[in-house]
Amino acid sequence: MAPTTELVIARHGEAACNVAGIVGGEQGCTGLTGRGRNQVEQLATHLAADHADRPYAALYATPRLRVTQTAEIIAQALHMPATIDPDLRGPDHGDADGRPWVDIKTSFQGPPQHSPDCQYASGSETWNEYLDRATAALQKILARHDGERILIAAHGETVEAAHNLLLGLPRNACLRLGFVTDHASVARWLRPTNRFGRTIWQLVSHNDTRHLRPRHD
Repeated sequence: MAPTTELVIARHGEAACNVAGIVGGEQGCTGLTGRGRNQVEQLATHLAADHADRPYAALYATPRLRVTQTAEIIAQALHMPATIDPDLRGPDHGDADGRPWVDIKTSFQGPPQHSPDCQYASGSETWNEYLDRATAALQKILARHDGERILIAAHGETVEAAHNLLLGLPRNACLRLGFVTDHASVARWLRPTNRFGRTIWQLVSHNDTRHLRPRHD
């Protein structure tokens, strides 16, 4: 029987751009808040215990500041380096970067997934262009680590891309189905081989935040 492949994606902690409602691209992202760092420290403790029980083969991260800061905390807890994959980055926002999301969504009449083949700002990727790039990056990582456990620190959009890729969902299904991905949450997929030699991706958990404790300021 072939070894089981496991993919774990941890979303970054709360970021300043999230609190301000700002589009957090290369310009708009100014990193984690204090609360976000606290969330990631709890997440890292959880992942370190998981790693000690069944080691991860690799840790990947996206290049946005809030994610690299998240990955640094996780990497220190797991005592393993993080590999930055530029193709895993969140959507390219073009002229929307750094502007209030409420203005962008009002002008576009919804989030990027609403009209997935249209740019939501000048120079932005369409939602489907983002999905094509992100799912291709995920496919390369999974092929590189077939039969191993992989951990990725990333964005909520990365989780959506993984759902589309591994579960074969329609491209805007996560919006229609109401998937929520909280800060510092964990999503987990397994690809076991059954007794008939068939492999299929299974979503084991989505938006798992059991490791987070309320912060008392």
